[in-house]
Amino acid sequence: MPTARGRAKAERRDALLSSAAQLFAGRGFDGVSIEDLGSSVGVSGPAVYRHFPSKQAVLAALLVGVSEGLLAGGRAVVSSTADDASALTQLVRFHVDFALRDPDVIRVQDRDLAALAPQDRESVRDLQRRYIDLWVDVLARLSPSTDRAELRLRAQATFGLLNSTPHSARSVSSARTRALLEEMALAALGGPATQP
Repeated sequence: MPTARGRAKAERRDALLSSAAQLFAGRGFDGVSIEDLGSSVGVSGPAVYRHFPSKQAVLAALLVGVSEGLLAGGRAVVSSTADDASALTQLVRFHVDFALRDPDVIRVQDRDLAALAPQDRESVRDLQRRYIDLWVDVLARLSPSTDRAELRLRAQATFGLLNSTPHSARSVSSARTRALLEEMALAALGGPATQP
């Protein structure tokens, strides 16, 4: 069992990551100081170093962490569904949930991936490739005669669709946005060809 102090430290670390996503999304990585990060959660700038060795380590924890979460979540979706058609539908729902819940993280990824250290940047890219492969594997089982390169293109185009829409969907209700995104994503992934 974690101690009260351990829980408090974990909560502060999570709060710093959440605030970092908002601040980096709004101002860019270079526009945010350690002091800004600390003050966003009610601590001094130097107190941030109790949780992260540098501002770049905050960015790495944010982007590597979200990529790990997507891969683990995608794997859980696939392993918990009865068939590939259901897996594809659930993968779309899972990613729509992410895109609507974490648009700040998507903005940070789009703009500040290059600010990561090379090793962290490669970790993010490797995790993303494995996440894409998970989708492509499902698509390949649904449409075995389709070239994997085409299936990969469909998956990546779908991510582009889902990850860009939360930036501009403010005038549509969240329920309608979710339904439209799911419908468009499934169509982009192959429509009738992906049905059982």
